[in-house]
Amino acid sequence: MSATGVPGERRAALVIIDVQESFRHMPYWSELDLPPFRAALLRLEAACRQRGVPVMHVFHVEPIGPFSIASGHVRALDWLPGSPDACFFKHTHNAFSDTGLDLHLRRLRIDRLLIAGIRSEQCCETTARVGSDIGYEVAFVIDATLTFAMTHPRSGRVFSPAEIKERCELVLAGRFANVLDVDECLQDLGEADA
Repeated sequence: MSATGVPGERRAALVIIDVQESFRHMPYWSELDLPPFRAALLRLEAACRQRGVPVMHVFHVEPIGPFSIASGHVRALDWLPGSPDACFFKHTHNAFSDTGLDLHLRRLRIDRLLIAGIRSEQCCETTARVGSDIGYEVAFVIDATLTFAMTHPRSGRVFSPAEIKERCELVLAGRFANVLDVDECLQDLGEADA
């Protein structure tokens, strides 16, 4: 799969979802799984730039609280490289509704999405599902997504981030996305241009 956009070849874009300061101000924020996620995402992002794959940042915005523009937290976490090819703001769980992302990608002749970001089972998974439904080939880069433990509202069972990500793989693979790790994704993208 080429990043070059040569006619007849697939053209990919990396969509980094909600890797934003807002999360640090939520009660469920945990840095337990942050180091491997950060390493995977930074590796993926750098490799995409090296291969000429456009990098899109998408940030979640809500009227009040840490996800509001007024909070000052709707910005990339300090370790995420700036200068994306484009930046979008969303008000729903998917990165497409009323953001302009789809139009932008189609103008670039993008037909394959590489999905990464925070939270695996919410905005990342929802974007993968919607992206698939509107015609994109989707690669869900599982180790470049992050989530947090959740408690089931009826049973009280606590699901670990690993269990939640395993469930994402189960429900997405073969239906809405090709679930890959960073190594597999980069192998699929091929060598960077010299």
